[in-house]
Amino acid sequence: MRIATITFQQNATSQMNNLQADLARTQNDLATGTRLHSAADDPAAMSQVNALNTQMSASQQYVTNGNYASSTLQLEEQAMSDATNTLQGARDLAVQANNPALSAAQRTDIAAQLTQQLQNLISIGNRVDGSGNQLFGGTASSTVPFSQNGTSVSYLGATRVSQIQIGPNQRISAGDTGATVFMNIPAGNGTFTTSGAATNTGTGSIGVGTVANAAAWVPDTYTVSFTSPTNYTVTNSTGTVVSTVTNFKDGDTISFNGVQIPMTGTPAAGDTFTVAKAGTASAFDTLQSLITTLNDPTLSNAQISSKIGGALQQIDNAISNMSNVSASVGARINSITSSQGAAQALQTNLTAAVSQLSDTDYAAAITKLNTEEVSLQAAQESYASISKLSLFNYLQ
Repeated sequence: MRIATITFQQNATSQMNNLQADLARTQNDLATGTRLHSAADDPAAMSQVNALNTQMSASQQYVTNGNYASSTLQLEEQAMSDATNTLQGARDLAVQANNPALSAAQRTDIAAQLTQQLQNLISIGNRVDGSGNQLFGGTASSTVPFSQNGTSVSYLGATRVSQIQIGPNQRISAGDTGATVFMNIPAGNGTFTTSGAATNTGTGSIGVGTVANAAAWVPDTYTVSFTSPTNYTVTNSTGTVVSTVTNFKDGDTISFNGVQIPMTGTPAAGDTFTVAKAGTASAFDTLQSLITTLNDPTLSNAQISSKIGGALQQIDNAISNMSNVSASVGARINSITSSQGAAQALQTNLTAAVSQLSDTDYAAAITKLNTEEVSLQAAQESYASISKLSLFNYLQ
């Protein structure tokens, strides 16, 4: 078979170009530390690397989400701590005001201090995070959640909170609504509330009461009516007599349908007290009710004592509610920390797997480089030698 000179030159040039390209790739692998620059280098390995990088990106996003949620929850935790301190301060003022020796002016001064505590509590409820989002607005993060109109504080936020994904199958609440923290607080002892009529003229003061036998309690609105300082009847909402007592005295407990309610002082004939199933009350309304009580000069000491007793119970309920929410926040922060630890461990493993697939094997690459250099050099020398051959060299 005859090979033309041009064919020989083309084949030799092509071979040298291929050898130079191989050498350049090997040099690039050594310089960059990676052997995968495109899918053409190793399609199967590149496919695996892309899948691993996708997992790594998702894992990093979970960590980022967790950082945001943890930061927001920590701000919420601090806000609730401040709110608890505010309520505790209000409770101390209420105890101070529950003193028959105080004058109306002194109680008014305490009411002024409570008004400042109320404003502090509203301000805490309207706190924002570092991005300007409302901590207690729920999903309505741009809406100021609490608005005061006269003596009433309304919640304008959402009823749901944002759920943030911190793991492949784990989502977490990034906060709590203002309704949960400040508004929907169980009233009274959680089962029933007590109160005295504004028209009472005796010195009788009703306490919060407890449930001694839950099975005997029938939720309803009951009226305790005194026909004399020692006689009273208990009727339900339909007027049916539930209990009658004829030997009541100061310090006795009113008992019926499984509940026990302490009474102090001496009620007058015609005085009435109400025992009703518990609903909910807001921390703001509790403080406002206390302020109203202390600013009312027409109330008797017994009426003031009853109202302050109810307010103290309600403040305790608000503090307990915030403690429960804070415990939930702490649990969520711990869950985020655990999730981030798992995500970071996964990233370490994924990084190692990507490295194993894509990193350059320096020992093998150096050996390959030396071989390719020798091959290229041999090809170049061979071409240089053979290219000098011609039939004209043999013609005389």
